Amino acid sequence: MGDQAAEEEEQGAAGGRCLSEAQTQVLDRCLHALRHAKNDSQTLAALMLITRLCPASQLDPATMRRVFEAVGPALPARLLVTALRDAGGAGLPPQELLSLGSALLAALSTDPNMAARPQLLATVPLLLGLLADGPGSQQQNRAEADPEARPGGSGGEGDESRRSEVKSLDEAVVADCFQVLMAVLGLLRGPERLLARGAVPALCRAAGQNRCHQRALSLLGCLLSTTREEAWRKHPAELLSLLLRLCSEFCRASDPTRLQMCAQLVRFLPPPEAALQSAELREAVGRVWAALRPTLQAKLTPKQIGPVLVLSACLLDLYGWESVGPARFCCLLVNRACVEVRMGLEEPPGNDPSPELQNTLTGCYRIMEAAMEQACTAGAAAPPHCSALSALSLQQSRQVLEVLQEAFSAVIFYLQQVESDRFSDPFVLATFRALCAWLAEETSCLKEEVTALLPFLIGYARRHLQEGAAEPSLSDWTARLSFSEGGGTWTGTGALRYLLPALCHLSAEDAPRKVLLSVDAPALLVDFLIRTWTDLRGRSLTALPRDPSMETACSALLNVTVTEPDSVRKDPCFRTLEVHLSEALPVLMNKPRLLVLAANYCTLGLMIGRLKASTGGPVDAGQRRFFSVTLRFLRGALRPGSGSGPVQVSADWEESWDEAAELWRLSLQALGGCVRAQPWLSGLIRDEGWLRHTVGVLTQSSAAPERHSQEALEEALCAVAERCPDCRREVREAMRSGGALGRMKRLKAAVGLKD
Repeated sequence: MGDQAAEEEEQGAAGGRCLSEAQTQVLDRCLHALRHAKNDSQTLAALMLITRLCPASQLDPATMRRVFEAVGPALPARLLVTALRDAGGAGLPPQELLSLGSALLAALSTDPNMAARPQLLATVPLLLGLLADGPGSQQQNRAEADPEARPGGSGGEGDESRRSEVKSLDEAVVADCFQVLMAVLGLLRGPERLLARGAVPALCRAAGQNRCHQRALSLLGCLLSTTREEAWRKHPAELLSLLLRLCSEFCRASDPTRLQMCAQLVRFLPPPEAALQSAELREAVGRVWAALRPTLQAKLTPKQIGPVLVLSACLLDLYGWESVGPARFCCLLVNRACVEVRMGLEEPPGNDPSPELQNTLTGCYRIMEAAMEQACTAGAAAPPHCSALSALSLQQSRQVLEVLQEAFSAVIFYLQQVESDRFSDPFVLATFRALCAWLAEETSCLKEEVTALLPFLIGYARRHLQEGAAEPSLSDWTARLSFSEGGGTWTGTGALRYLLPALCHLSAEDAPRKVLLSVDAPALLVDFLIRTWTDLRGRSLTALPRDPSMETACSALLNVTVTEPDSVRKDPCFRTLEVHLSEALPVLMNKPRLLVLAANYCTLGLMIGRLKASTGGPVDAGQRRFFSVTLRFLRGALRPGSGSGPVQVSADWEESWDEAAELWRLSLQALGGCVRAQPWLSGLIRDEGWLRHTVGVLTQSSAAPERHSQEALEEALCAVAERCPDCRREVREAMRSGGALGRMKRLKAAVGLKD
């Protein structure tokens, strides 16, 4: 640091690298005059010489710092305020003071260290006000920009006449103001600083003025690219008004201009949750779609169609297919997106898409994903948010699925070429995510290609999971996406979360499951469960949020447990899983919102337990804890029917019964298998009260639950009765009391009663 400062001082002493000897001498004299100025006139004279004879572009950072130190931290703001508030006492016309102050700020802002100084940041509200409302609006900003620059006197008509001397800004002042603001935007935490200083409403107003329109839109677009959610939350009215105006301009524009405006419009679209609150925007988006239709139907070059498809993807994120238009046009949109994907990805290995093409293809992926959702619902009842215009016929759905299959064949081809050193490439993530979305909906097509790609998919997900926190490039990229990626901050678990629904399907099929076992996919899923659970516990000490991805991971592991018993017995990851289940389930017992996850954990643990033979030795404490908690959990699902009616679902389970019922039945069936494999469990079943509670509920009710639940209960009771004489006697006595229990024929035979 000291060496750098010394080097800068040496450069500064020489007057800057790009100055001539004459300029250096003038600069030294001017800096001396600035440091020893006795009044404002001398200060301004020296400044005028510096700005005219030594342009900022020729000054290096060290020289710029010397200028800043010579003029003092408060002078630039004081010049602006003087021009606007007290023009008569400075010796220069207000317009020159304004020009000089803004030029000095612009010159200083070329050095990031200077731009980050508090004195320069304090001028931001003043500059924003100048651009938004003109010179006459700055009385309220002067104290914030420079508290010392307050003119004397009592005000009145004289002050008012002086304020009106600067009626408008010339082009140079406007350019200088925007240069300063762009420099602040480029600082660390620059977007947050501008947002906190009222940049969004000010730039929205500035965009309505001809002299500032394009510059204001450019700056605001850059600001929104990193602060979109917060900006729309703080200033929804101003941003919506601007967006509606831009939509109208887009619809009125000629075809060439409209093509140029596509990329601009994307930057001003709100987050989907904000869009849903505005009926005006919904109507405006419908008009934008109408303007886009002839554009998409025209013959466009690859460079022209890219922004159109990206804008289409963003509009789909806001309102889905509702406003797109006729089904025929929807098919055209999907077809064009698929063609771009095929053309962009079916290149020889080593020819990676350009950044511009990557952005286009990422937009195409979103269109393809939305098309899958639409096509896969064809033939079913149309969802309430889907208009008749966008509903696809069965034939159209088949056509859409065919072009999607061709596009995803190209996606698979591309991913096959990706080496491990490119796993952190954001575009690879976007391509991976698109394929996962397709596999979650459609796994019957390209089965051999998908199965062959599984080692890559698992390896990619494992790399990101093991790296833990987000890589900077991926985190920054997902924050800058111009269309929704599902929300939330990217973490290392993100890649696997995308893949989980596909793994749930593929693990149920023989050939893909064999490949998954060969690449240790179960160990990856167990690692994911443990990491995610640890993260949930660390982030919330009270109400743990539900994470559906954990439930999906359990489903995939359950498929393996049911179909690959030998692997489960041998693979050490399932021992690790048992330890995790025994530690997590007691916590889940007291979290009603996580009942479905608890049911998954119970089912998974019992399915593993039924594969373990009794050793005859002491029972592991963790295993005993798991079964104790599981028995208490399962018995809480049912209660006696009121007035001797049929068995009812308990209040705690009622809300989640549709999702948890099948898991509860599987758990009971697995419990029967556990009792047969591990006889010691029958004693625990009595001690924990499961048998007494279950028998009591069934004897007090006139009928059992529906047939599948009755069969699951009977399976568990039969296993207990067969393995435990005391349990058998207890059940036999209870069956004589009648009720729903007395109607279980298999159980009667198991306890020795005649039907």
